[in-house]
Amino acid sequence: MRAIGNLLWFLLGGVFMGLSWWLVGAIAFVTIIGIPWGRACFVIGNFSFFPFGKEAIRRDELSQQTDIGTGGFGLIGNIIWFVFAGLWLALGHVFSAILCFITIIGIPFGIQHLKLAGIAIFPVGKTIVSKEVAIAARSANASATVAAMRANG
Repeated sequence: MRAIGNLLWFLLGGVFMGLSWWLVGAIAFVTIIGIPWGRACFVIGNFSFFPFGKEAIRRDELSQQTDIGTGGFGLIGNIIWFVFAGLWLALGHVFSAILCFITIIGIPFGIQHLKLAGIAIFPVGKTIVSKEVAIAARSANASATVAAMRANG
C-alpha cells in the first residue's frame, strides 16, 4: 500500500515540492554557510518525494542523547531557517494541501502536505526514519521514563 501511495503522491504533485526542497538546498550550498541546512534540504526533499511509510522524528527522541541540532544551537538554526526558507516551503506545502483537499481522493495527500509543512517550519534536529523505527524509539523512551519514575517513586 505504501508503494502505491508513494507512486500516486509522486505523480500527482509530490515531485514539485521535492524539487522545491532540492532547489532551496542548492541555494543553501552556494552560500557556503548554509551547507548544513542544504544537506537537510536534500534529505527532506527525498522524504517529500516519497513520504508514505516514513516519519520525521527528533534526533534526541531517537537516540536519547542531545546533540548540537537538538539544543540551543538547534533553536537558533531553526529560527534562521524559518526566516530564510522555512516559511516559504511551509506555505508551498499548505497551498499544495489545499489543492489536495479540494478532491475527496486527495485528502490523505493533503494531510501529508500539512505534516511536511510542519517539518518545513523547524527541521533542524530532526531525522527521517521508517514509521516502525519511530514507533520503536517512542516505545523505548516511554519504557525508560516509566522505569525512571518507578526508581524515583
